[in-house]
Amino acid sequence: MNIGKPRKLGKTIEDIEEGDSLSLTESIEDKELLLYLGLTNDANPLYIQHDYAQKTEYGKPIVPSIMLMGIITSAISKHLPGPGSHVVNFSVNFVEPVFHYETLTFQFEVIKVDKMKDVVTISIEVVNEEEDRVLDAVVMVQPPQVTIEDLEEKEGDINE
Repeated sequence: MNIGKPRKLGKTIEDIEEGDSLSLTESIEDKELLLYLGLTNDANPLYIQHDYAQKTEYGKPIVPSIMLMGIITSAISKHLPGPGSHVVNFSVNFVEPVFHYETLTFQFEVIKVDKMKDVVTISIEVVNEEEDRVLDAVVMVQPPQVTIEDLEEKEGDINE
């Protein structure tokens, strides 16, 4: 379905090189947490109940792990490689808990480009505002397989 917006696609495998990088800063606020919890119907008290979380080793509510993974996949879909890409493998290590209202810096780096398999491997390190590492991940991504030119050519064929 084309709703009339201009198309933008990410980098193809030919446009990506080892060492390409992206830095992204995200603040975890109530609106994002409530939206995530509402969409997933996740009522884990560790994520939302201060009185419960206070009795755990964490002492206060933490951010759901899958929400952090979502921030990573969103950045891949938006920026590196970008629109049209597809995550095919995701390995993550949650080093430290992330708490509500923390500001995180996500550092992405392409560590391998496999043109035979049409997959790029991206390493991600996430630190909080104290520069404590909270998450490491390695994600294998299939970049967009078509270009804007391919799409425009196909549209031209349809309109003829």
